[in-house]
Amino acid sequence: MKSNFKKIVSSEIPVLVDFYADWCGPCKVLAPILQQVKEELGDSVKIVKIDVDKNAAIAERYQVRGVPTMILFKEGKLLWQQSGVLQKNDIVRVLRTYT
Repeated sequence: MKSNFKKIVSSEIPVLVDFYADWCGPCKVLAPILQQVKEELGDSVKIVKIDVDKNAAIAERYQVRGVPTMILFKEGKLLWQQSGVLQKNDIVRVLRTYT
């Protein structure tokens, strides 16, 4: 995943990375919200899920201290980072700023 991750976040299309864990309750709440975000924004954004337990080095690199944490990248640059569950409209508002 490490080599792929750099390629994925280097996209010209904004990439929202959801750092999550299977054991995390709030992560399970966020998952359907992100599905709704994807349905609303379509191909103008990519949404990628990263399991912090399986990809600890990537989580550490971006100082992910809690899950869920969302990080928005575009062309390899970190544009926005937020921990916790946000509502669909809040996430869409942030993403539209960068699309």
